[in-house]
Amino acid sequence: MTTAEPRLLVFDCDGTLVDSLFAIQHAMEQAFGTLALDIPTAEAVRGIVGLSVPQAVAALAPEHPPETLAALDRAFRDASLAYRRSHPQANGKLYPGTRAALERLNTPDTLMAVATGKARRGLEHVLDAFAVREFFVATQTADDAPSKPHPGMLENCERMTGIAADRTAMIGDTTFDILMARAHGCTAIGVSWGYHPVEALLEAGAHVIIDDFAELDGALEALK
Repeated sequence: MTTAEPRLLVFDCDGTLVDSLFAIQHAMEQAFGTLALDIPTAEAVRGIVGLSVPQAVAALAPEHPPETLAALDRAFRDASLAYRRSHPQANGKLYPGTRAALERLNTPDTLMAVATGKARRGLEHVLDAFAVREFFVATQTADDAPSKPHPGMLENCERMTGIAADRTAMIGDTTFDILMARAHGCTAIGVSWGYHPVEALLEAGAHVIIDDFAELDGALEALK
């Protein structure tokens, strides 16, 4: 990627910008417990982070009928909201270097966006809780497009910014992010500090893996 014309950097949220796994696991445990279903393992929950809620509960409870999955969806959303209201730590925490990277990359020739499996309400809460809304010209959630790895969120970002896939990089921690980027035809940058193993990101087609946000600038330069 060069800087001859504007570029678009699209960030995943959970597992990339924000470490929120504990809150997601708590809400999922509450949802399954409410319906008296076997609670999924922490490893299983880690594996579905990034999917929209309907797809996530379907992946965790594939043997159950649609009405049960719909009830799990509602229970998860209710548990997430209740936990966020009662626990200050429910938002998780920004990963080291996140704010510095956003400030550094916030230049006239670089636009930034978020594409997340979170619901709109959840993302809005995170943007305000960490005071990072100002950095993003576009945000896409599970309420705006099909679940990852469908490229709809990136397609919407392209329509909103006018920046094409060949000037776009998706930065994420899950195979869903990488597969979405490849489906859109843009650069796929995996981060090693999130919820899916590096080997899985590479197998999904990540062009490069970074171990720290300080490496992002170099990764973008290497992909000219």
